[in-house]
This record gives sequence, C-alpha cells and structure tokens, in this order.
Amino acid sequence: MPVKMLFKELLLLLMMMPLQHYTKTCGFVVYQNDKLFQSKTFTAKSDFSQKIISSKTDENEQDQSASVDMVFSPKYNQKEFQLYSYACVYWNLSAKDWDTYGCQKDKGTDGFLRCRCNHTTNFAVLMTFKKDYQYPKSLDILSNVGCALSITGLALTVIFQIVTRKVRKTSVTWVLVNLCISMLIFNLLFVFGIENSNKNLQTSDGDINNIDFDNNDIPRTDTINIPNPMCTAIAALLHYFLLVTFTWNALSAAQLYYLLIRTMKPLPRHFILFISLIGWGVPAIVVAITVGVIYSQNGNNPQWELDYRQEKICWLAIPEPNGVIKSPLLWSFIVPVTIILISNVVMFITISIKVLWKNNQNLTSTKKVSSMKKIVSTLSVAVVFGITWILAYLMLVNDDSIRIVFSYIFCLFNTTQGLQIFILYTVRTKIFQSEASKVLMLLSSIGRRKSLPSVTRPRLHVKMYNFLRSLPTLHERFRLLETSPSTEEITLSESDNAKESI
Repeated sequence: MPVKMLFKELLLLLMMMPLQHYTKTCGFVVYQNDKLFQSKTFTAKSDFSQKIISSKTDENEQDQSASVDMVFSPKYNQKEFQLYSYACVYWNLSAKDWDTYGCQKDKGTDGFLRCRCNHTTNFAVLMTFKKDYQYPKSLDILSNVGCALSITGLALTVIFQIVTRKVRKTSVTWVLVNLCISMLIFNLLFVFGIENSNKNLQTSDGDINNIDFDNNDIPRTDTINIPNPMCTAIAALLHYFLLVTFTWNALSAAQLYYLLIRTMKPLPRHFILFISLIGWGVPAIVVAITVGVIYSQNGNNPQWELDYRQEKICWLAIPEPNGVIKSPLLWSFIVPVTIILISNVVMFITISIKVLWKNNQNLTSTKKVSSMKKIVSTLSVAVVFGITWILAYLMLVNDDSIRIVFSYIFCLFNTTQGLQIFILYTVRTKIFQSEASKVLMLLSSIGRRKSLPSVTRPRLHVKMYNFLRSLPTLHERFRLLETSPSTEEITLSESDNAKESI
C-alpha cells in the first residue's frame, strides 16, 4: 500500500509554519515522486510512494531565520507493515543527497509524525517499515511422517550397502550410497532447519510512541528485517544438498544407461573418482557462485541475505514478477534441475523400452510373474532417477483445487523417496532377506527362552522320569504318560550341571 499524504494535512503544515514578520513570500511545492531526488544512502525497495515537500520563504537562500514544523500521517496497510522508525531530512543541494542537519524529530501524543527544521529547503520524512511476515505453520503430519520414514530408510540403506560392499559391485554401491547420503542430509536439514527462528521473536505493534525520537539517522532502506545468519546458512546447505541429490540422480541414470545400453562394457578408469568430483563438486561451485555474486552486489546492505533467501522459510527467495530473469532461484536451481530431469526422463524412457519391457523369446516364466518383475524394475529405476519430482511443475497450475491435489501427491511421493529406495534396493535383496530371517529367528528363540519354566522344574521333571523308568513293574503302565524332554530342557540342565561342577 502506498504512503498517501492528504490535502488537509498539507493545510495543517502551512498553518504550523511560524513565519517571521519580515518574510515577503511563502511558497510550497509537493513532488509526487523522488525521481529528482536520487539518494545514495537511502534506497526504496518497496512500492511506497515517495513525496517531497519544497518550501521557500524569500529570495535570500542564505536566510536561515525561518523554521518549519511538519506533521505527517502516512497511510499504509497496518496488517502487513509496522512503522519501525523515521528520519526528518532535507535535500542537500551541494551533496546531492538527503541530510539531517538542522532537522529533528518531535514527539507528539496524537499519533502523527512530527519534524522540525530550522531552515527552508526541500523536506521529506524517510520512513522505515518492518514487514509483518505471516510465517507458515510447522510441517504437517504427512510431511513429518514421510520424512521420518525416509530418514530411517536411507540410514538403513547406507548401513546395509556399506556392510555388504564385498559381495556387491563397487561402482553401483558407491553411486547409491552417495545418493542416499545426500538425500539423508537434505531430509534432516529440511525437518529441523527449514523454519525461520525469527517466527518465535516477539514483534511490536508498530506504535509511534515506541520510536526512538532522539535518533534521527538516515536509514538505508524503507524496509527492515531482522538478520538471521543461521537461516541463511541453512538455506545455502539445503540448496547445496538438494543440488547434490539431483546430480547423483543424473549420475545414476548415466551409469545405468552406460551399463545397459552399452552392452555391459567395463566402466572407464577412475570412474568413481570422476563421478565423485562431479556429484559433490559441481553443486558446491553453483552455490558458491550464487552467494558470491549476491554478496558482491549487495554486500554493503545489511539485509543482503533476503536477496538470496526468503524470510518466511530458510529457502531460496521467490522472485518478484519483474525480477524473474535475475533471480538466483531461476539460474541456480530451476534451470539445472530442469535440465537434469529432462535428461533423466529421456534415459528412463530409453532404458524402459530397450531393456526393461523388451520382449524376451527365451522367457520361461509365466506372463503374470514377468509383468510384475517388469513393473518393479521400472519403479526401481524411476525412484533413483528422481522422476517423481516432475510433479512439482504440475503444482504451478492456476486452479487451486488441482494444485492442492498435486501438492499432496508430490508430498506423498517425494517425502517417502528414501523409504522407496530402502524397499526396492534393500528389502528385496536376498542378502537382506537372509539376514532379516536370522535376526527374526534369534529374537524368537530369545522370546522362547524367556517363556521357559524355571531351571528347577526341568531338572525335577527329568529325575522323576528316570525314577519311573527304573521301576520295571510301573514302566508299562506309565509308557503312555511319559513325555520326551525337549532339547532345550536337556541342554539347560546339562549347562546347570556343568556350572555346578565348576
């Protein structure tokens, strides 16, 4: 909302100007914008209108005997902005910039902004507003549950791949492990660091009485934000690890394409070192260049962080409609991710047609089993290629109902991507199934041991059995009643006897 100054307020300004008895003339000019007053110290970044009042009392420019009292009542959206501070200034013709010499702020009780200057030149009041951001709520249940499952699945996948690395191909394991590590770190940062800690700070109600009237320093910009270097660091890390994840998706696609389409030819020398430098180095270069360029252009501004990240969440800044071309979000994220997704989709279609769904004349299994295997193989390739991220582009539609549906689908598929990798690349392997069955058998045996009777009862049971067998006349009668002791009972008794003998 632009700052407006009503005509009746200008009349009030005229009436409050104490004119001397020898003043001959008095004139006022109101400039509707600041195009003729380009400041080097004060930068207007918002859409507030800039009005300047020019006054002149006589032809003698060196006459400083007249003083001016000014009253301003800015109109703005108080639900979106809060008045933080203001400065009473005049236009210094020699310095060609705003100056505070001879001007001061006056405190009033009527809610108006008051200024007093001891000379008559071009006056203005430079106001600084604090935007009242509507911080988003915490992650919903679907996002929390999906990210928790992904974090668990990715951690188990990394451990499983490292432990069983001797029985796997090194190259395939290395690519999958790096993909899981980058995705795991990104999910952890997303869950614990995406929210800006400034949302917990108490904000004032924008009352004019809370303004420091003794300080009349010229502000640097018309809006002010509380700096948060930690949020900026989290945004840079999220930017980096998400680019790393997409880069390893592309490397997984390239490696699988090379192995399958190139008829299982051996990989080039130093292949692991080469893809590692690409997977972790290229995203670091992109993030470093992005932050460096923004800081070099706006480093003098203490609020340069908001040119890189948002204030509502710790993520890349959303560009204004007229600044999309220069946006860091476009060139450092959207463009490279779009290129990666397009190349992955092309390789996914090629692999699916030429390898996964290619008819095999020597196929002996049933059609049902063959189709199921093809579907599972297709899903496995789609997950590591990051194909589900295409749903993000479907969220850009203008229809709110359709956008909400795609938002939930996108959240469901991408927050559980780590769980999908765990199921398709860990749970389905024979090694994991064999080890899992051993663990389950061990747990079940431990449970049975805990449910056994005490040690004394098996020993008495065996003694009673031996006693009955020692009686020839009673042996035939008790044959139907005798029970063979279990292996565990005999072992347990023997173990106790061994301990007693020691």
